[in-house]
Amino acid sequence: MEAGCDEAGRGCLAGPVFAAAVILDSSKEISPFIRDSKKLRLDQRERAANWIEQNAVAFAVESCSAEEIDQWNILQCSFIAMHRALDQLKEPFDRILVDGNRFKPYQQIPFECIVKGDDQFTSIAAASILAKVYRDRYMLQQSDRYPMYQWQKNKGYPTKNHIQAIEQHGISPIHRKTFSIKSKQLRLFS
Repeated sequence: MEAGCDEAGRGCLAGPVFAAAVILDSSKEISPFIRDSKKLRLDQRERAANWIEQNAVAFAVESCSAEEIDQWNILQCSFIAMHRALDQLKEPFDRILVDGNRFKPYQQIPFECIVKGDDQFTSIAAASILAKVYRDRYMLQQSDRYPMYQWQKNKGYPTKNHIQAIEQHGISPIHRKTFSIKSKQLRLFS
């Protein structure tokens, strides 16, 4: 049983990093929407997420907060969020497939890092979709609390409008204080 892992939100200025772990039944037909989440439209990602939640052998989505990211750094928090998701899987697994080129060992379970793995393995693609959908939903909820940052459009990524909003209004409680605005190389402080 393979557990696929991926994360969403590493390059954002605001919000948690989310990670998902998914075990799929290889004997079942897989939805055609189970592929790299970045190649799907919003409605396709939502349909795919629903399919995964109904058909996966097991799945879990976890996160690391902006405060944790500031404390431990984004790479470590990506690993921590993946470990948290793996901890929540309700079925045993004997191998981990991770999108990317780095991972911290989880217990004594063998793992393989695959660059662009969300294009090659359906379990990683499914994890990619869940991580992205759950993170986007979170940022949409936060956009109601902090409308000036337009997170309903940028999801916390460093777009021109998001950076202008930070320059005008300062940062919110869910901004990552250790991340910089690259266009001006300014550090974000509260």
